[in-house]
Amino acid sequence: MKEVATFAGGCFWCMVTPFEEQPGIHGILSGYMGGTVENPTYEQVLTGETGHLEVVQITYDPDIFPYEKLLELYWPQIDPTDAVGQGNDRKSQYRAVILYHTEEQRMLAERSKTELDRSGRFSQPVVTAIEPASVFYPAEEYHQNFHKKDPEHYKASRVYSGRDEIIKKYWS
Repeated sequence: MKEVATFAGGCFWCMVTPFEEQPGIHGILSGYMGGTVENPTYEQVLTGETGHLEVVQITYDPDIFPYEKLLELYWPQIDPTDAVGQGNDRKSQYRAVILYHTEEQRMLAERSKTELDRSGRFSQPVVTAIEPASVFYPAEEYHQNFHKKDPEHYKASRVYSGRDEIIKKYWS
């Protein structure tokens, strides 16, 4: 049995690697969700004016890798106290959002968020949004597995985005 999970957490390139080599993960696509434009291009989304999020959509086997484990991997990739972007990525398409496909995913995400907020790890509240999933638009082919296609550009973008600094600050 396969299910789908969708997460937004800043640049979608940086959201692929934490999930890709886990057992029970059948595929990860970078793409866009939400917004007002059908079949948006990267250039359109990049403006921050279409309302789309950069997301990763993960196809997984919940018997091997349950949704709760996906959430456990998701949180340490983001600053959950930042409602407007991630690191140096400050436009609306970089907001951190858990996009649920089922009522069970919504309940598990809400529970996970509440537990994280109560953990005392953060001096500010956990504000990551939990919203219903909508139409998913796969990103252009050159974005898929970008870290493998252009590792030097990926590394430079990761440094610029501040992703590793977020992880170090909040999760080390």
